[in-house]
Amino acid sequence: MKQRVRAILITPENTLLLMKRIRPGIDPYWVIIGGGVEDSDASREDALLREVREEIAGEAQIVCLLHQLENPKGETEYFYLARITQWNFDDKTGPEFQRDDRGEYLLDEIPLTTEALTDVNLLPEEITHVLHKALQRGDLLTTL
Repeated sequence: MKQRVRAILITPENTLLLMKRIRPGIDPYWVIIGGGVEDSDASREDALLREVREEIAGEAQIVCLLHQLENPKGETEYFYLARITQWNFDDKTGPEFQRDDRGEYLLDEIPLTTEALTDVNLLPEEITHVLHKALQRGDLLTTL
């Protein structure tokens, strides 16, 4: 079964880095940066750091596994909480950026608040609920 990894990337300013997707005929939506675990990856964590490097030319420090879920395709997705100190979206190298038929990818930095999360269409919905609950408990930033 395919495994996917996602990085809930918190910046030094305590904002959240998300990928905004704009595709023809679909309302814009946001996703958490990440992708598939490859056979060449030594671990899920190594895959996550590779994806962060590919998608935003960033370097992150993984803090902990925050959540996992099974997506509609039957894949297990692992959501890791991570701190990021440097990134450069202009230097992205992931294969998805080479295809013209995938729409636009925009890096978006949003405040780490329940209000800001409510204002974006963050998918999957389950992770939105997980982040809302963690923010309401006040333990998301204390974990970092």
